[in-house]
Formats: sequence, structure tokens, C-alpha cells
Amino acid sequence: MLCGYLRYGFEDEALRLFSGFLESGVRANAKTLVCVLNLCSRRADFELGRVVHGWVVKGGFGNLFVESGLVYFYSQCGRLDEAFRVFDRMRERDVVCWTTMITACSQNGQSEDAFVLFSRMVSDGFAPNEFTVCSVLKACGEEKALKFGRQLHGTIVKKLFRNDVFLGTSLVDMYAKCGVIEDSRIVFDGMRRRNMVTWTSIIAGYARNGLGEEAINLFRVMKRRKIYVNKLTMVSLIRACGTIKALQTGKELHAKVLKNHIDDNIYIASTLVWLYCKCGDYSSANYVLERMSFRDVVSWTAMISGCARLGHESEALEYLKDMLGEGVVPNPFTFSSVLKACAKLENIWHGKLIHSSISKTPSLSNVFVGSALINMYSKCGYVDDAIEVFDSMPEKNLVSWKAMVVGYAKNGLCNEAMKLMYRMESEGIEVDDYILSTVLSSCGDIEWKGDEYPVKYSLKSN
Repeated sequence: MLCGYLRYGFEDEALRLFSGFLESGVRANAKTLVCVLNLCSRRADFELGRVVHGWVVKGGFGNLFVESGLVYFYSQCGRLDEAFRVFDRMRERDVVCWTTMITACSQNGQSEDAFVLFSRMVSDGFAPNEFTVCSVLKACGEEKALKFGRQLHGTIVKKLFRNDVFLGTSLVDMYAKCGVIEDSRIVFDGMRRRNMVTWTSIIAGYARNGLGEEAINLFRVMKRRKIYVNKLTMVSLIRACGTIKALQTGKELHAKVLKNHIDDNIYIASTLVWLYCKCGDYSSANYVLERMSFRDVVSWTAMISGCARLGHESEALEYLKDMLGEGVVPNPFTFSSVLKACAKLENIWHGKLIHSSISKTPSLSNVFVGSALINMYSKCGYVDDAIEVFDSMPEKNLVSWKAMVVGYAKNGLCNEAMKLMYRMESEGIEVDDYILSTVLSSCGDIEWKGDEYPVKYSLKSN
């Protein structure tokens, strides 16, 4: 009865039945515990699952099926440490148990562990099934492990699961995430059957690789074939329009979103805000944002960064104020965007206020936030503050070096700019054409001379 309730999705009834089962004093057997663990997995009921685990240990119910149920339960609750603990203590394992563990690692961003487990599984003599391979291909895509993905494709997929739609879709997604969209398309075109996830994977791949036109062409094929476009496909299509600034097609998609009553989906709405900002349509971006019933950091940041890019710097600061008023915590990209707005406005008061807020968050150590702070202080003429930020950065990239050198040069501190260029060279960072041209235009001609440094700069005239 308990298993029947679960099979047909009556989880609340299953839980009530189990409670009555306990109250009646009937002793659970291994099969009952497996059913309850499945119930806990579906409901992500960690506390009840832990209690059931205790019963398993006390009652000596440790067999392959019960322990596999425990591995699955902990995996579904995102407790991989506990799942590994049960898995490593198992005296026997089957392909389902191995696959459960590999899938859990793949879904929780532990791709390296997924690869290690897969190697152990094969070396122990277990033949992977299609679910195992799909999970490993997902890990390959996340880690950009193209070589291993190709090996799986050649040695397992082609031989054992030639026409499996799920494996085909996993290959399409893996190749697209590894940046070889041509191979992704070859797999896609060669599939006899495709599902919605297959179409979404190839469209998302084109959008991710900056090939918006190809993604839109596939959308038109979907329309002709009357293939239903789901929410994930819609997000990828809107993103594709943004990458090539196809505003008209984006508006067509927006109309479709409204027609299908999915405009309140936070991912779709946030991507629409991003699209309109990318295409320079500030009023439409604002229209979408204002009508969202719930706004997260992604939707607010899309609007703030769009305003900063489109020349609406004061509005970017107002949106930050509204965002904080709704209790949404900014992320590093939000801070970087709003600092760019402060730099353009040369608004040191707001810039320092934002810096004070950043100091209380982990974003302070973010290299892009640090670079944005340097740029803001330099643009406002506060070079001492800029160098203080620069020196305190735990990590520097070309953008941060560039911001500091240019900051020195544009504030007339040409010797300091050249000294920093020496430091860049000595630390193996190339002084690019933009830095040279900025220092040239701000400070005068630069002469390359001498053997004291690998490259040495000096001013010929001011």
C-alpha cells in the first residue's frame, strides 16, 4: 500500500499511512524502509531520513537495496558527504548504486569525483548503463573535458546506445558546453528522435557560443514543425537575440511569452530585461522589471548594468536603492556595474558609500569589484584610495592593472604610471596597446630604451 501511494504520487497519504503504521506497533521490514527512504528523497525530508537510517543500523537491515536507498536519499538532499559514507561502507554494489553516486556528484558540481567513480566502476567490472553515461557526459560538459567526452562517445555510446534520445541529447549538450558547436550540431542532425531537451540544448549551445542567428533559425524550424517551446528554450532564445541585438525577434518572443502566460517566470523576465538593455531599449527593460511580481539579484543586476551601459547612471543608483529596499543582496556583478555608474558620474560620495557596503561582504576580494573600485576612485581623482585598493587586492588581472596604470596617467602621475608598467612586465603581464595609447595621449611620447629592464619606458616630452 505504501509503495502504491508513492508510485502514483500520493506522498502526503503515504506519510500518514507510515505514521499509522508506526503507531500500530507493526515492525518495519527492509522493503518498508526502502519505500520510506524514497518518500524522504522526494520530499527532501532530511530529518525523517536520518531517523530511518538509524532504524536500518539498529535493526540490521543493511542490504544492497536498503543501502542503495540511503545513498539515493542523501544524494537527493545534497548531502554528498553522508552519501559517500554509506557508499564506501557497502559490502556489495550494483550498477544502479554506482550510477546513483556518479549522478549525485555530477548534479552537485563535483565532476572530478564523478570521473573517479566512473573509472572505479568500470575497473570493478560493471558495465555502465545509459543513465551512467548521461551523468558522466554532463560532468564532461561542466568541466570542459572534451577528450574524455569524445572517448565516451566513441567507445560506449556508438557501440551500445546508438539511438538513445537521452544519450544523444547529453552528447549535444556536452559538445556545446565544450565549445565545439559544430560537433554538437552533427550529433543533433544525426538523431532519429529528438525531444524538447534536445532542441533546448542545441539552441542554448548556439546562444552560449555567440551564434544567435543559428539559434533563431532553429527556433523558426521549431515553429514550422509546431514543436512546443518550453520555458528553458525560451530563455535560451531570448539570450540568443541579445547576443546579436535582434530586438524585433526578441519582441516577437516577448509576445509569445505574454500569450502563453509565462511572463511571471523569473528566469524569462530577467532575461527579457537583459535583452532590452543589450539592445538599448531602456523603457522596455524598465516595463518588464516593474511588472515582475518577484525580483531577484539577477533581474536587478541586469537592469543596473544595462543602465550603466546605456548612459542612465543616475537611474542605476536609484535601482540599487530599490533593490536594497526589497532586501535583495547585491552580488559582485551588481557592485561592479553600479561602481561603473559612479565612475561615469564622478560621484565619489555614492562610490565611497558603496565601497563601505562592499567591505562587509565577500565581494571585497572579487577581482572585478576591486578593478571597478580602482576605476571609480581614479575617475573621481582619488588616486591614493585607488592605489590602496590595488595594493590590498588578493588577486589581480589585466583589468585591475590596466585600471591603475590608466588611473595614474589620466591624473597626471606619469612616472607612477610607467613604474607600474615596469611591474606589469616583471610579473609577466603584457602591456597592451590600450594602456600604451592612453599613457601616450595623457603623458606625451614614450621612448623604449635601456637594458636595465626587459622593457623600459621614459618620457620624451610632456
